[in-house]
Amino acid sequence: MKEKIQKALDQVRPMLQADGGDVELVDIDEETGVVNVRLTGACKGCPMSQMTLKAGIERYLKSEIPEVSSVEAVD
Repeated sequence: MKEKIQKALDQVRPMLQADGGDVELVDIDEETGVVNVRLTGACKGCPMSQMTLKAGIERYLKSEIPEVSSVEAVD
C-alpha cells in the first residue's frame, strides 16, 4: 500500500511544487486507511492548505486507492 500511495503522491506533487510547496508521506495506518502527510514549503503555512489536503490530495488518493479512508496533515 505504501508504494501505491507514494506513486499517487508523485502525481499530485508537481501541482504543489508549482506553487512552491510539496507533500511528504509520514505514516500509513493500514488497518484504518488513514494516511498522514506533511505539507512543506509554501503549503506549510498557507491558509488554503486544509482545502488542498482534503479537496485535492485526499480526494485523489481515495480515487486511486480505495483502501485510503482519509488523509491527515501532521507537523
